[in-house]
Amino acid sequence: MGLEWMPREHELKDHSRHGTQWWGTEAPCTVYEKRPLKDPKGNVIPGLYVAWVTLNNPAQFNSYTTEMVKGVIAGFENSSTDRSVVATVFTGVGPYAFCTGGNTKEYSEYYSMRPEEYGAYMELFNNMVDSILMCKKPVICRINGMRVAGGQEIGTACDISISSDLAILGQAGPRHGSAPVGGASDFLPWYLGVEDAMWSCVSCEMWSAYKMWWKGLISKAFPVLKDDKGNWVRNPQVITDAFVKDGEIVYGEMKTGQEFKDARAWVQDKQKKGEVDFSLLDAEVDRIVWIFANLFPGCLMKSIDGVRQKKKFFWDQIKNDHRYWLATNMMGEAFLGFGAFNTKKITGVDTIDFIKNRQLIAEGKLVDTAFMEQVLGKPQGK
Repeated sequence: MGLEWMPREHELKDHSRHGTQWWGTEAPCTVYEKRPLKDPKGNVIPGLYVAWVTLNNPAQFNSYTTEMVKGVIAGFENSSTDRSVVATVFTGVGPYAFCTGGNTKEYSEYYSMRPEEYGAYMELFNNMVDSILMCKKPVICRINGMRVAGGQEIGTACDISISSDLAILGQAGPRHGSAPVGGASDFLPWYLGVEDAMWSCVSCEMWSAYKMWWKGLISKAFPVLKDDKGNWVRNPQVITDAFVKDGEIVYGEMKTGQEFKDARAWVQDKQKKGEVDFSLLDAEVDRIVWIFANLFPGCLMKSIDGVRQKKKFFWDQIKNDHRYWLATNMMGEAFLGFGAFNTKKITGVDTIDFIKNRQLIAEGKLVDTAFMEQVLGKPQGK
């Protein structure tokens, strides 16, 4: 049996930014809107706005397609040059995810085994990160849910991050055929310290918003669920008190066992019913924007760029080299990793057989179709 059962897309993509409909309203798309600036009492300030760049692909946890990347670039460039915009908010649609990175269906079915195409796509991705880092307005990442993989990378390019306390944050590359070199390996050491950054990049562990707050990656985490009496409830899946684990003080660890399962079921029920309330998170967005509005805009942006420059230094040093490595990687590990993830409904597993993969490497086997067949999951029932 060959790999014919793995779906493939053949129509070529346009990686230029000419003649593109940048924004839309129907998923998958990027939404761009200007919302009126409001004072702390809720009064609209005439002539001033807050730009919102929103990833709209909730069915795929707001993973960004090629066209959505173009929309993000255009959104940040537009807000950067719009003299009426005070600040830019970067967020996602729905209660589940800010962004889970690149669209793995598109990666698997189109970009894998097409390194030049993926290189062109990575040029767009690099421009997306640059558009955030170069935006001449403060950028707030409003984390409405999971911020994972490339979503974590574009999120850490922002200036301030505030989060729903249901969010989990982390990288996924080494588990699914890539590496977190779209910003995470450059930015995370500045936020977390080099060893926490190393572990986050390579382990693919997901950390709670509370743990990431404790580590210093985000500014604040807000509850978004209420009990039957209307009282705010912190994420019940997470231990929100510091405690000693293996001789170390830790905070924000996920619960385990039946306690976690019960909490998870309660959270999922609330999410399905649409009972997620972002009002505290949005009030904090408004508070931060109002602070920005009451500062000299030139001095504000000079201050922000002074801090951004530290992140930009390492990003600019190696982003082009990463572009070529990531493109070449689409011929091997990325083909396997994204293919496994994309065919989970067919095989029942979302990763390759890592041990078999290492055994074949140890035997010096050629990485050919036969090799790939042995490490990928098989269609169920065959």
